[in-house]
Amino acid sequence: MSRESSSTVRSADGTAIGVLSTGEGPGLVVVPGNNRRATHYRALADELAEDYRVHVIDRRGRGDSGPQGPFYSIEAEAADVHAVLRATGSDLLFGHGHGGLVALHLALWRPVDALIVYEPTVSISGSFDAGWVPEFRRQLATGRHGAAMATFLKGTRMVPLGNAPMIVYRALAELLLHGDEGVETRAIMATTPAEVDEIARLDSDGRRYAAIHSPTLLLGGGRSADYLTTALHRLHELMADSECRVRPELDHYAPDYFAPRVVAQEIAAFITNRNAARVQLGIKGALGSLVGEH
Repeated sequence: MSRESSSTVRSADGTAIGVLSTGEGPGLVVVPGNNRRATHYRALADELAEDYRVHVIDRRGRGDSGPQGPFYSIEAEAADVHAVLRATGSDLLFGHGHGGLVALHLALWRPVDALIVYEPTVSISGSFDAGWVPEFRRQLATGRHGAAMATFLKGTRMVPLGNAPMIVYRALAELLLHGDEGVETRAIMATTPAEVDEIARLDSDGRRYAAIHSPTLLLGGGRSADYLTTALHRLHELMADSECRVRPELDHYAPDYFAPRVVAQEIAAFITNRNAARVQLGIKGALGSLVGEH
């Protein structure tokens, strides 16, 4: 992020939430995904910074933010995001992966001007398979981070490797855990079990999300696991004021790694189009009032 600043916001339960901010314009809060920190979204924030004041959260268990704590829940994370929206005066929200799930659960009780979620980890009628989690926990507990990361990657199918043998996932895991960033990732991995437990706890037919009335863009990639894009289409069926776009060339890591510019363009276009529609509706309403007076 160019000209970035850092700050800390207190959530409702007193937990500190670290925020990195950049840019000028209406406030847009970004909620990172699993195993991600605010710094992973620098490129996305820079793409948006010319038109928006972008505030990227470090979710619980990361950076300057407080720990998950023993009573971690999606509701607690939604309260964290609400605190950042309030502190920054923002009314635009983007969530990626698990951060998208958090954003959806915030929007259930706190409407925003525009909500954009990229492949939120919503489990619809058991679509998210958490069968790999016990092995992941055992591997983490014994300090085998490379094996645990490989188990995570293969179990979640977050990378487009299909039915590649475990040795391929293990090689990718070692690459991801290499160097300074790898040290950070190893630390963040401890947050994964509680997050996956929440995904499983919240599994449903999806009907709860019909209560979201904020204008919503459901965004995804054609190279992502099918359970992620299937959930997007189900959400689109349920959410009256939503649009669904699946870009065939993108995968799950488009916002933070492979295509931040493309994702930023989608975010900006959706916000611009919704603002234009809102203005148009206001003009029609004003004209209708004038006609009625005569």
